[in-house]
Amino acid sequence: MAAPTPELEPVIVAFCCHYCAYTAADQAGAQRLEYPSNVKIVRVPCSGKVDALHMLRAFERGADGVLVAGCLEGDCHFSTGNLRARKKVAQVQRLLEEIGVGPERLELLLVSAGMGSNFARAAREITQKIRALGPSPISEAIAARAMNRA
Repeated sequence: MAAPTPELEPVIVAFCCHYCAYTAADQAGAQRLEYPSNVKIVRVPCSGKVDALHMLRAFERGADGVLVAGCLEGDCHFSTGNLRARKKVAQVQRLLEEIGVGPERLELLLVSAGMGSNFARAAREITQKIRALGPSPISEAIAARAMNRA
């Protein structure tokens, strides 16, 4: 695992469901609640639609951390999408542990549309955690491979 780098500005990809998590992120902005600009939001119809491949591809394309954010349990606009997201995140976390990347680089956040402060806090917390962990081993390996080709 890479040594922590204090100057690291980690790239965090946040897959946010359209109905709750994206609205919470928007509310955080409207209320001027600060969260790191390194959190790149990808709006998805439902957190349950975020496939394991999407999470892994985000790491492959340079993300140091991934956040899958959806509706609160029992409030999913697609009934059980957030429950499917929970299962997928757990599966990918096990895979990340097996390959030595670390499951802590992937998180699930369940919020309602009115929980902008929770979204902002989660964005700050995952950024701090990833900053302490250092760059993703996946993005480092890809960068090293690209340097060897040049």
